[in-house]
Parts: sequence; C-alpha cells; structure tokens
Amino acid sequence: MGIVELFLIAVGLSMDAFAVAICQGLGMPRFKAGHAAIIALFFGGFQALMPVLGWVLGEQFAHYVTAVSHWIAFALLAFIGGKMLWEAFHEEHSHDDSSHLDLKELLMLAIATSIDALAVGVTFAFLDVDIAFSAVLIGVTTFAISFAGVAIGHQFGGRWERPSTIAGGVVLVLIGVKVLLEGLGVLPF
Repeated sequence: MGIVELFLIAVGLSMDAFAVAICQGLGMPRFKAGHAAIIALFFGGFQALMPVLGWVLGEQFAHYVTAVSHWIAFALLAFIGGKMLWEAFHEEHSHDDSSHLDLKELLMLAIATSIDALAVGVTFAFLDVDIAFSAVLIGVTTFAISFAGVAIGHQFGGRWERPSTIAGGVVLVLIGVKVLLEGLGVLPF
C-alpha cells in the first residue's frame, strides 16, 4: 500500500474527528490554541493508537469489537450530544474566558471517533502494512484536521454560543445515528 492510499485512509478516518472538533470549537467563547491542540492531540492520538491496537490484537478479538463498534460509537456520541443539548437548554451560559476542557468527555469522544480505526489496523496486519508509519501518518493527519476543525467551529460558535451548542449536540447525535445505521447495514457508506 502506497503513501497516497495511506494518506487517503488517514483523511477518511479523521472525518468523524473533524466533525466533533468543529462541535468542540462551537462552544469556545474565545479561541485558545492550547485547548485546540489538546483536543486535536486526543483525536490524533487515539486515531494513531487504534490501528496499532487492531494490528496487535489481530482478527479474532477485533471481530468481537467491530461487531458492536457501531453501538459503542453511537452510545458515546449520543450521550455527549445529549449532554450538550441538556446544557444548552438548562444551564446558564457565560462568556467566561477561563473555560476548561472536560478531559473525560474528550476521552469518550476520542474513543467514539476512532473505533473504526481498530478494524483498519486488523486490515493492515493482513496487508503487511508498516504499522508504525501508518499510525504516525493517521495520527498527524487527524491532529491537523482536528485542530482546523476546532478553529472553524470557534468562528461560528463564539458569536452564537447557545444555538451553536444546540447545533453541536444535534450534529454529535446525528453522527452517532449515522455510525449506527452504517454498522447495521442500513446505509451503504
């Protein structure tokens, strides 16, 4: 497998992380490059780790995970999206510049958006792909795309905090539903 194919796989794997990164940026009253880097590091790190994990664990274990991965991703994304919607309607929003990152939430989002990379790792084992190079390429690509997603989301969210939080929550739930429907074979993507 050549570098072009690996790069295209990396971009494809990073699209869910990009969408979620946009949602993270929507809630930022003020863009903080450090926060964007941490978000991108979570997404890029897990996108790099999961193919390695899939490659190491092999087809047998990954088969059990991939059989329910769409349910896991759906549950995590729906939970976090629902939490965002709840907060948009039930909590007072402030434009406090000391906003902090919820690392537990980031961890769940990073896992939810990178589960499909586990199956890619299994495939890489069968195709005799250099897993170290592939994991680094996937991680760096996802980091860059996620960082850009946070910045793009901030451009919209900083102006319209409550509506953008609602939109972000809806998008997360819809991504979860899409992943679930794809996993169930309802959508052909």
